[in-house]
Amino acid sequence: MQSDFKPWRSKPKPLPSNQTNIAEPAAVDPIATEHDTPAPQLASTQALRKHFWERHWTLNRKRTSMIGLVAAVLLSAGLFGLWYSRQPMPEPPTPKVSIKPKPKAPPIYSNLSGLPVDAAANQRPVIGVMIENSLEARPQSGLGEASVVFEAIAEGGITRFLAFYQDTQPSSIGPVRSVRPYYAQWCMSFDCALAHAGGSPEALSNIRTWGTKDLDQFVNGAAYSRIQGKYAPHNLYTSYSQLAALASAKSYGPATFTSFLRKKEAPSKTPSNPTVSVAISSPNFSSSYTYDAKTNSYHRSQAGAPHLSIQSDGKQVQITPKVIVALVMGYGVAADKHSQYTTTGSGEAKIFQDGNVVVGSWSRANETAPFVLTDATGQAVALNPGQTWIVAVSSSGLVR
Repeated sequence: MQSDFKPWRSKPKPLPSNQTNIAEPAAVDPIATEHDTPAPQLASTQALRKHFWERHWTLNRKRTSMIGLVAAVLLSAGLFGLWYSRQPMPEPPTPKVSIKPKPKAPPIYSNLSGLPVDAAANQRPVIGVMIENSLEARPQSGLGEASVVFEAIAEGGITRFLAFYQDTQPSSIGPVRSVRPYYAQWCMSFDCALAHAGGSPEALSNIRTWGTKDLDQFVNGAAYSRIQGKYAPHNLYTSYSQLAALASAKSYGPATFTSFLRKKEAPSKTPSNPTVSVAISSPNFSSSYTYDAKTNSYHRSQAGAPHLSIQSDGKQVQITPKVIVALVMGYGVAADKHSQYTTTGSGEAKIFQDGNVVVGSWSRANETAPFVLTDATGQAVALNPGQTWIVAVSSSGLVR
């Protein structure tokens, strides 16, 4: 007998339309085919799965991109570190050390010429050489290289020069001739060793009496020689080195003397005396000077022609002193026909330099004292450095 009793089951509550019960799989129609439309529950499940995998893939892609980016940064940093480690290290900057330059040594000037020289120059002997000026002697050698030149009449109106050397050392000087007393006195003012070929009896006696440093050719012939091309007595020559060696052999020490007062050159823009003439004797021995503003010197002429000098290099050049000093001195002729000058005391002086003239005085205390030059007010006159040419005349009117 069949019982009509059925157990009670509560009816399941219907799910909302947007939810699917995924606890129980949806019933599948056993007869459904692949062409049949899936049940709504199955479509909803597949959508969830698709959403899950799309979200998971997106997260993985972002994570992978981030990892790649970090890896790229780390790789770049590693490569840069490797490159940087292989670069040469820069040298550390050298610290700047301030080195004060050594102070320059003060310049040294020649006691004789006033020109700049090395220290050894002033320790060399001052050599004075008697140089001939007759027509047969011209052109002379080494005269243009002298630092100081004295010019005076020797005899018969013929002039002769006493040329001084120290900072210049010519390889040829001459022709060498005899000495007179006033030349020997002028030599003593510079403590010079005097080179000459004999002399007047009075001069030779004075040399012995005064203790002059004597280099007389008559007793020191090895320091002199006769040259070809000129005849005696106009062919006797020497050199500074030969005479300095002779002075050293005689134990003549360095010269000690009072130098001329020197100044800086100051060429005049409007020279008051661009030309100078000295009528010391006959036309063959009278001289003239033309001022050269470019060199601030005077071109010397003699007998109406440039006065040439043969230099150590063999070239002939016109003599160009920087300063011309005319000393007015008492003059006369002795019984033996030799000239005489009053070289001590005082007298008128004309000093030509920088294109101008200073008319003043000269004074000298004794035969061995230096010359003192002053202007009309009694102030000492300073001379330009360079060759100083001193001429002794008997009257101021001979110098214009």
